[in-house]
Amino acid sequence: MDALKQGADALFILLGAIMVLAMHAGFAFLELGTVRKKNQVNALVKILVDFCVSALAYFVVGYGVAYGASFMVGAETLAAKNGYELVKFFFLLTFAAAIPAIISGGIAERAKFWPQLIATAVIVGLVYPLYEGVAWNQKFGVQAWLKDVTGDEFHDFAGSVVVHALGGWMALPAVLLLGARSNRYRKDGAVSAHPPSSIPFLALGAWILIVGWFGFNVMSAQTLDKISGLVAVNSLMAMVGGTLVALLMGKNDPGFVHNGPLAGLVAVCAGSDVMHPMGALVVGAVAGAIFVAMFTLTQNKWRIDDVLGVWPLHGLCGTWGGMAAGVFGTSALGGLGGVNIWAQLAGTALGVCWALVGGFVVYGVLKISVGLRLSQEEEFEGADLSIHKITGTPEREVSW
Repeated sequence: MDALKQGADALFILLGAIMVLAMHAGFAFLELGTVRKKNQVNALVKILVDFCVSALAYFVVGYGVAYGASFMVGAETLAAKNGYELVKFFFLLTFAAAIPAIISGGIAERAKFWPQLIATAVIVGLVYPLYEGVAWNQKFGVQAWLKDVTGDEFHDFAGSVVVHALGGWMALPAVLLLGARSNRYRKDGAVSAHPPSSIPFLALGAWILIVGWFGFNVMSAQTLDKISGLVAVNSLMAMVGGTLVALLMGKNDPGFVHNGPLAGLVAVCAGSDVMHPMGALVVGAVAGAIFVAMFTLTQNKWRIDDVLGVWPLHGLCGTWGGMAAGVFGTSALGGLGGVNIWAQLAGTALGVCWALVGGFVVYGVLKISVGLRLSQEEEFEGADLSIHKITGTPEREVSW
C-alpha cells in the first residue's frame, strides 16, 4: 500500500507539473498577441529561454534556499520513493518560473534580452525562494511568530501572493526603470495607442492559462489524499466572476474579457481551499474590477507603460487575493476557517515589500551595469529583427 501511495502521489504531482508547464505556453501566446508584430518572435523566445534559465537556477540554488534540499547526491537516493522529491521540485519550479514570465509581459517591446536572463537567474535562484521558504516552509520563524501574534499563520494555498503578487510587484520597478515605449506618451499630453497584434493569439494564451490553472490550484495539494474538489469549484467560480465583471466594466473590450478570468484566478489562489464557492465568486469579481480600473488608470493617467498590465493583474489582484483569503475563508462567511485578516495582511505586506525591494535592486543594478533597454533604433526596428534577426513571417517578407 505504501508503494502504491508513493506511486500515485508522484503521478499526481507530475500531472500538475505538466499542466503548469503548459501555462507557460499561455504566457507566451498572451504576450505574443498583445505586443506589436515586430516583437512577436521575441515574446516566444523569451518565455522558453526564461523557463530554462529558471529550471537551472532553481535546481542548483533556489529549491535548496526555499526547502533546504540538495540534488547533488547519487541517483539511487534521488529515485527513492518513486523520485517524489524530484517531481515535487519540477512542480514547484513551474511556479518559480512564472515570476520571470510575468515580468516579461510588463517589460515587453523595449527590454534587452541578456540582462533579462541575468535577472531571471537571480530572481528564481535567490529572491523568490527566500519568500517562498517563509510562506511555505516555515523559514526564519515568521509563520510561527504570526501564529503567536494573530492566532493563525499566513495562508497562501496556491500562490496569490507567493507567485503572482511577487511577480507583479517585481515587474513594477522593472517597468519604471525601463521607461515607456517610444512614442507611447507624447509631450503634448496625448497617449499613442499601441494596439494588440492578434486578438486570437491573445485569447489562445488566456485559454491555455485558464485550463492549466486548475493544475496550478488543485495540484497544490501535492499529494493525492489531500486533493479537494472545493479548490476546483472555487477556481471556476472566481474565473466566472472575473470574466463577467471585466466584460461589463471593460465595455466588451476583448483584451479585458480575456484578462478578466486570469484576474479572478490570480485572486482565488490563496484561499481556494478554504472559501465557499460564492465567496470565491465575489473575490473573482472584485479582482476583475481591480484589473480593468487599474489597467486603465496606470496606462492613461499615471503613464506607466506596463504592456500586459502585469502589475494590476498579478501584483494588485494577487495582493487582493492574499487579503481576501482572511475574509472569505472565515467560518463567518461560509469558509472553513483557520485564517484571519491580520495574518493575511502581514504576510501579504511582507511579500509586497520584499518584491519591491528585490525588483529595484536587481533591475537597478542591471540598469547601471549593463543597461536594460534597447537603443532607439533597435526598438523602432523591433526586438525580432534587432535581437533574433528574423520576424514572425520571414517567408512572406522575402516574397515581397
